[in-house]
Amino acid sequence: MFTDSLEVLDNIRLNFNQEGLFLLNITLAFVMFGVALELKLERFKKVFLHPKSVIIGIISQFLLLPILTLGLVVLINPAPSIALGMILVSACPGGNISNFMTSLAKGNTELSVSLTAFADVSALIMTPFNFAFWGSIYASIYSKGSGLIIPIEIDPIEMFKTMIILLGIPLTLGMLFSYKFPRITSKILKPIKISSIVIFALYVIIALSINWQYFLKYVHLILLIVIIHNALALTTGFSFARIFKLSQNDIRTVTIETGIQNSGLALVLIFNPKLFNGIGGMAFIAALWGVWHILSGLAIAAHWSRRPLKKQ
Repeated sequence: MFTDSLEVLDNIRLNFNQEGLFLLNITLAFVMFGVALELKLERFKKVFLHPKSVIIGIISQFLLLPILTLGLVVLINPAPSIALGMILVSACPGGNISNFMTSLAKGNTELSVSLTAFADVSALIMTPFNFAFWGSIYASIYSKGSGLIIPIEIDPIEMFKTMIILLGIPLTLGMLFSYKFPRITSKILKPIKISSIVIFALYVIIALSINWQYFLKYVHLILLIVIIHNALALTTGFSFARIFKLSQNDIRTVTIETGIQNSGLALVLIFNPKLFNGIGGMAFIAALWGVWHILSGLAIAAHWSRRPLKKQ
């Protein structure tokens, strides 16, 4: 559907120098450190004694969303860089603002934090695996002997090393800091979460402004794809949770956790010169997802915040 008008993005490499990439990595690590400050084991005891909602949320995010994303890619048949950007975003863990949105939506905050914790830790393995697995299926469908414009094969060791640096180390340091210094943590938690989101948003804006000519030319088509993809993610979480008759606040939580993806992680991976080296279509998908899922998530959370929960 969008292939002809967006194919040029397969050959575009966005401008983002090594200094900017380094600062972007530091920012994302700072974001994950802030998330880890809330990951206390005692908060999860009640949730994991009744694991149904956790399992539903995990399946929705790490299995159903990538599968349905591949189906959407097959349906709309975008340019390869756009398709791989969509697959990469669906393979990433939930976004760090999902906990705030869940609280606003009167969802199950403990479940949200639990799913975020599991997603961030398991993403060390699941994100490279999901991208490689579903991306290779996409490649097998559309290569047809001519070869993709963008190679699907990436260095798994390099991607795993990047995930350790971006997620593993900050999460470990954050949890240790919270355990050792609980009073200091309680004072700095909110400022760190707010500042990290603001700083990261500024980096996305800067990245787009540096490549403004490409953004203006293709944003209308890419944004439409992002809106459809994000709506699919939110609908997946909501429908799957309802099928298994979760409580209303758990349905809201699984919906938000599935629809809010860590596009910042995707963006850092895309700009890594040893992985994707700033491929245009992938970068625009991740950047616009990062903006749009905040708007859609806050809109849904605000709507649910005005609707009282029914007694189960």
